[in-house]
Amino acid sequence: MRCVIARFPFELTKASVLDSMKGIKPEPGSGESVIIGRRHYPVKQVGQVITRQDRRDFSAAEVLRAMAQLGFTCRALPKAAPVRALSPLQHASAMLGTPVSV
Repeated sequence: MRCVIARFPFELTKASVLDSMKGIKPEPGSGESVIIGRRHYPVKQVGQVITRQDRRDFSAAEVLRAMAQLGFTCRALPKAAPVRALSPLQHASAMLGTPVSV
């Protein structure tokens, strides 16, 4: 499959990505990731290995798009839960340690 990452065209196949990532340990990270084999690799690490470019030259979205088109499972950042705002009375009550029902 032909894809463009950081303005450069690449001919990638699932087998070529598997071969490129063979023997490479995943870096610790909690951001976006790609599952290759049984391992979760950070997207920027995968992009650096398969393109041999600096991580600052491409975006994570470019690599995620290419990996998804090749059939790899991609995980995006988890969405944060919405924060419930407290009223001034609830905030003061919480600081004092006494629950207030509304």
